[in-house]
Amino acid sequence: MTQHEMTQHESVFDTVESREVNKVAALDIGSNSFHLVVARIVAGSVQILHRVKQKVRLAEGLDDDNILSDEAMERGLKMLRIVAESLRGFEPDSVRIVATHTLRKAKNAHHFINAAKDILPYPVEVISGVEEARLIYSGVAHTNHADGQQLVVDIGGGSTEFVIGEGFNPLICRSLQMGCVSYTKRFFPDGSLKNKSFELAITAAEQELEFIQDKYRKLGWVQCVGTSGTIRSLFTLCQQDRPNDHDIPVTLKSLRNLMKQFISAGHIDKLNYPDLTEDRRVVIAGGLAILVAVFKALEIDTLVYSPAALREGVIYQMEDELHHADIRGRTASSLATRYDVDTAQATLVLNTSLNLFSHAEKAWKLKHHDFKSMLGWAALLHEVGIQINSRGVQRHSAYILANVDMPGFTQEQQELLATLVRFHRKKVRANDFPNFNLYDLAAVKKLIALLRIGALLNIKRQEGFLPDIEIDADKNGLSLTFPKDWLEEKPILAADLVRESAYWKALDLTLSIK
Repeated sequence: MTQHEMTQHESVFDTVESREVNKVAALDIGSNSFHLVVARIVAGSVQILHRVKQKVRLAEGLDDDNILSDEAMERGLKMLRIVAESLRGFEPDSVRIVATHTLRKAKNAHHFINAAKDILPYPVEVISGVEEARLIYSGVAHTNHADGQQLVVDIGGGSTEFVIGEGFNPLICRSLQMGCVSYTKRFFPDGSLKNKSFELAITAAEQELEFIQDKYRKLGWVQCVGTSGTIRSLFTLCQQDRPNDHDIPVTLKSLRNLMKQFISAGHIDKLNYPDLTEDRRVVIAGGLAILVAVFKALEIDTLVYSPAALREGVIYQMEDELHHADIRGRTASSLATRYDVDTAQATLVLNTSLNLFSHAEKAWKLKHHDFKSMLGWAALLHEVGIQINSRGVQRHSAYILANVDMPGFTQEQQELLATLVRFHRKKVRANDFPNFNLYDLAAVKKLIALLRIGALLNIKRQEGFLPDIEIDADKNGLSLTFPKDWLEEKPILAADLVRESAYWKALDLTLSIK
């Protein structure tokens, strides 16, 4: 090597700046397993450093009334104590904990979430099925390349997610209530593997798939990708006769052959495959029945396996939120377009509400990192229901925000948005407030108060209408001082503000107008 070449090589990195490295972690509280992934984000790429996986089978503890048993909760909390060791020293905003189907369904999920608070200093977010699907797709899209649209299928313990996307963009996301734990419990309760049991399970899954099959087939895909432990195990079992080629895709024929082997074995205890762990063996029959039904209903030719799933999607989402535009902006923009929101008015309410927030934040102890952004989204979307009817717009808007698919928002964030919007005008009924796990009710009332004033002060829907208002906050309320004589010339607005101060009593706050 010449001296010139050596110098070239030595100097090639001279202009490369040293990168900031962020360590992040994602915990997936699934219906079957808990998965922890620790990664570092460097130069915009994600490097997995550490994984912890533990079978918990939370879904087994869910009874017919959707009450989660104490035993199942304790199994979950035991796992969280193990995870706590791995997460010691992590910054609060560098850890995200997402919970899926079982905690979505459990009526007493708040007992588990409250107990988790004593173990981990990070909030447990119960995400919707659609948000779960979107995050799964993100994990696959960042690790699997496809030229064209791809279908991603993830069979979990209590639900199965389906996404068609292209590149990094999910086009359609659905979550169906069928999973390997719930279906094994329902159709193979004593462990017997009979043909009739499989047929009943497959038919039940096909009935669930009727809701999505036409839309998915019509949209189409060039590649079908399966993720998570159940599909990985089925993929491996379908390759067992091909010792030299482990990458041959799964087909309906290979799944039916596997089903015949299961039936020949006769019982879950007799499924003696070297690659099938004990934990997976006891729930694999339900997973197999679901995957057969998915192949049939969606007319899938072949399926390949991807190791990336929900927790990787959460990690990549955290990376996106560190470096790219918030996906919630796209969601809000989509809703504003779909429901023909008056964006100029929404922006006026946004600016006033956030100005009020900045003055009240310290005195009102609005410390949670979600509060400012959720107030902002609520201000932008408070009139999505006006298309239904301008009378009772607060109820219509709240209904839409509570029920529409909102990628990027957790279930509780969505519920907070709906609550803020529901009470942004007219009478406040404190008894109608939902119970939040992540948010203090007193703080929620304060956010409602700020949005109400933000909307009321912009009732004229005119830019430049408001004068400079002096805003003072103490721990119990807000004081608004208008320029001399300004309110006297606006008798209707003055009367509205007097009435508003009476409404604030239900929020346990005082509003003073000067």
